[in-house]
Amino acid sequence: MFKKIMSQASNSSSEPTVKHGVEIVSTPSFSERLQSLIPWRRRTSAVPFSSGSQALLFILPGLIIYVVFVLFPIIGTIRYSFMEWTGFTEPEWIGLDNYRELMDDEDFIKAIQNNFFFSIFYTIIPILIGLFLVSLMSRSRLKGMFIFRAGLFVPQVMSPVVVGIIWRWLFDYSGPINRALSITGLQGVFESVGLLRRVTPWLGDFTYAPYAVGMVGTWVEYGLCMVLFLAGIQSISEELYDAAIVFGANPLQQFWFVTLPGLRQHVLVAFVLTFIAALRVFDLVFVLTRQGGPGRETIVTSILVYKNTFNLHRAGYGAAMAVVLATIIVVISAGVFWLQSRDSENA
Repeated sequence: MFKKIMSQASNSSSEPTVKHGVEIVSTPSFSERLQSLIPWRRRTSAVPFSSGSQALLFILPGLIIYVVFVLFPIIGTIRYSFMEWTGFTEPEWIGLDNYRELMDDEDFIKAIQNNFFFSIFYTIIPILIGLFLVSLMSRSRLKGMFIFRAGLFVPQVMSPVVVGIIWRWLFDYSGPINRALSITGLQGVFESVGLLRRVTPWLGDFTYAPYAVGMVGTWVEYGLCMVLFLAGIQSISEELYDAAIVFGANPLQQFWFVTLPGLRQHVLVAFVLTFIAALRVFDLVFVLTRQGGPGRETIVTSILVYKNTFNLHRAGYGAAMAVVLATIIVVISAGVFWLQSRDSENA
């Protein structure tokens, strides 16, 4: 069939025309003759993928993956949260009993409190550090700045398990941090004012463990905030800084009245991303403090879900915890995006 079309296209020609007594033969191009012989080619739209069915065909693979691996598990988790299920036996419908038990579960309440405590280190402090670094790097023109930026972003791209192992070694009883404090004499200074004991077991102490874990979270998340703010500051017109300088604004005033208002949207995005990371943290705490120790000082909701589902074989109860945690994340994220939309409308 294709050979037949090609032969017709090569042999076809237009009717000759006569101009000033001279016969002129106008031959169309090969592509024009080929298009005229292929019916389906004439029916296609000039705009690619303008048909809804064609667009759906391209969306379908991703949609199937989303439905199978995301939507179905979410629906299944919500369903099992209303059941008593070990993960192996036949699920038994118990209604809201799992949620009623959650309200009186001291471990769950403590885990939620720890999640919000860690949000200070995962969200507030990284945003402040990111703003500080951006204010320095955006107004400075130093050689090797690209390498410096890349180095600051490294913790964000490292595996949380690797990060946990590294910092567990640093915080060890005889690790580099305690040795450095002892060598420099700072250990005695802190001990004299009551901040530290002679040798501090950072991850094994009920007082210091939450702060040690939170500090690692800050080290991981500030790189993300920095990159978001670096991208956002590129959209701030340089003329605004020139005008501020003309009016006598110092660097701090330039940051407060020019940079910070220009990064409002990016700060909200950074808040949502880092706050979600604080609420769903699992692997970092799991590696650092052996599933939330000492005691339950660093236990978080994700670890409780893991323990109840796999260790205690209470998959239904663990599903209820996961649903409550997901609901908190959705509600707070929706509130932040609502504030963001109002800010955009008023701008």
